[in-house]
Amino acid sequence: DLPSNREIRDQIQALANLYEGDKRKDHLREMRLAALRMMRLLCAFRPKLIGSTLTGHVRKGSDIDIHVFSDHPSAVTTALEEEHLPFQIERKRIIKHNEERSFTHIHVVDRFEFELTLYPLDKVNYGFKSSITGRAIERATIAELEELIRREHEGVDPDAELDRLDNQMDSWELFRMLLAPLENVRQDPRYHPEGDALYHTLQVFELARLQRPWDEEFLLAALLHDIGKAIDPADHVSAALTALEGSVTPRTEFLIAHHMEALAYVTGTLGHRAKQRLQAHEDFEDLMLLRQLDTHGRERGVAVCDIAEALAHIRSLDEENKYSN
Repeated sequence: DLPSNREIRDQIQALANLYEGDKRKDHLREMRLAALRMMRLLCAFRPKLIGSTLTGHVRKGSDIDIHVFSDHPSAVTTALEEEHLPFQIERKRIIKHNEERSFTHIHVVDRFEFELTLYPLDKVNYGFKSSITGRAIERATIAELEELIRREHEGVDPDAELDRLDNQMDSWELFRMLLAPLENVRQDPRYHPEGDALYHTLQVFELARLQRPWDEEFLLAALLHDIGKAIDPADHVSAALTALEGSVTPRTEFLIAHHMEALAYVTGTLGHRAKQRLQAHEDFEDLMLLRQLDTHGRERGVAVCDIAEALAHIRSLDEENKYSN
């Protein structure tokens, strides 16, 4: 006399609600709104939401699973590229009941991680079944998801919420826009033999990721510390702080604001009072670590990630912190 999968799932849901409370409901609401936004962007491909975001059984690290339908995968990826959404394509071959099947998954990194599973158009009304339960998979169209949000999240108007989100300057898009021009910033080869400012920046980020893979604020400072070089090379620190005003935490701002003073501290050219002021700050050790990484991130031929991967890593930490808090 064993419980069914649904009964087990419902008990896990009850425990999650007990221990996580309203934070979990807020997280679920934000994931459903993100799913709705993605589905509207891909409306031409008849998207259907499946999985935990639909059923409500989300947990820390859950992604958003959506079925999309097109005979031309490039049409879907083109739509993502037009929205400047980073993605990776994965093709899986599965043998089941002596029959080989091929699946195409498109992994998208935005505020949340998405897995888009691509099917041909003739499968749009096909009744997919769970490999675990053998029953039909729960799916929701755009209209059905909108109704679900209104029904289960009291006082939430999907249209108004998405308009509000779209009208706000997304910090992550701002960071991307500030980082991209660094590729065209050439630096003095005496001090930067590695090449352009973006390559240097990504080297510093990779070193920071090795040292502090969990530290969102420190990683963001490492990634953004030189963005001002593409705005005002004569005073890149002030330019960076102006561009980032209101978009980073005080700790990240401090690290960016004083990374050049840290260089003067190391070379012995910083004044006595300024030196004492830095030493007294609670983030002094982190500042000196950033200084060390800034100095070491100047090698030729080092493998680095791209802007999208760097931002995705930091953004995943941001989502984990929001969920855990």
